[in-house]
Amino acid sequence: MSTTTMTPARPRRELPPLMSLTDAAAERLKALYATGQAGMLLRISVNTKGCSGLAYDMTWTDVPGPGDERVTDKGMTVLVDRKASLFLIGTIMDYEVKALSSGFTFVNPNEKGRCGCGESFHV
Repeated sequence: MSTTTMTPARPRRELPPLMSLTDAAAERLKALYATGQAGMLLRISVNTKGCSGLAYDMTWTDVPGPGDERVTDKGMTVLVDRKASLFLIGTIMDYEVKALSSGFTFVNPNEKGRCGCGESFHV
């Protein structure tokens, strides 16, 4: 007679959210969705570009694509291109206003570095 020992399964780690929004990003999206971009959704993707290889790309769309993943945070929805998902897991989207510029920024825990101008990154 043989005996087998069952090892209990390790508990699965919870994955971080694909993406989250800061209050500033949510407020800016709310303003955009209520005015000039009414009826549209912001789609975030990652393209090959720049000195470091990858760059964030944001476009407006009125219909989600078949590969888009919906991210809803703080009552606002953005779309993430499924091909960009692995690059964006855990990313925080912010909106910054500076003296000479304003725009959405990304704090991405997957980034290993950025180019000198800050336009592109690598993982």
